[in-house]
Amino acid sequence: MINESLHKKPAALDRTKHRSLKLDRNARDMTRNKTLNAFFVAASEFAEACKDYPVVWVPAGQDAKGKPQAASIAVMGLQQGSNLCIDAADRWRVRYVPAMLRTYPFAMARTSATDMVVCVDEDWIGLSNETGDPLFTPDGQPTELTLGVQKQLEQLEIDIERSRLYAEKLLELKLLRDMQFDATLPDGNKVQVNGFLTVDEDKLNALSDAQMVELARSGLLGLIHAHQISLSNMSRLAEWHAERAAAAA
Repeated sequence: MINESLHKKPAALDRTKHRSLKLDRNARDMTRNKTLNAFFVAASEFAEACKDYPVVWVPAGQDAKGKPQAASIAVMGLQQGSNLCIDAADRWRVRYVPAMLRTYPFAMARTSATDMVVCVDEDWIGLSNETGDPLFTPDGQPTELTLGVQKQLEQLEIDIERSRLYAEKLLELKLLRDMQFDATLPDGNKVQVNGFLTVDEDKLNALSDAQMVELARSGLLGLIHAHQISLSNMSRLAEWHAERAAAAA
């Protein structure tokens, strides 16, 4: 999945065009990460992500049949363009980093209903023809590095689709509602966060026993519990927001 906030110049990985391309695994540039106040997390990431971030949903348009869609995300900041989970030294201050960020500068892009290709962000500073590990052998075959990346991305795409179906079920059951978080900072200023979707506990508790069993067996109930636990991390983001504002002042 291509993310416009992250992949600035995505291109299909090509054995001719990128024959000499190398990846410097030591290259580091947090410029784009620092502007992400939220980022996608897949269903399999909830168990770990909920320990570090508020994990919620956002509206994601409609599918080809006009059905509303939602995407699961980790909240990283309380203001647009501000990632509170990265400190002043450009280091993550949380333990878990979302899978799509870890697989950057690579991503998968769909070319048809059944086909996908591995893409690379040609704008990434860690890519060059001089330094790092090659993506292709001299005769144009993918290296172990490239094959490993492709395997990771294929698994992630499977999980992305599973996440989409889970969100679709939440919408079908009308379990998602608009979320608003209000925090008062030490200086008296207030911060309000909205635009996210959270599980409506009253509607969840009103489901029939059969529906609850279905949610449990599908694994969705576990995701809901992880989401509910994660919301306490909003308070920590508010504390970090206050710290950053005080430092700037």
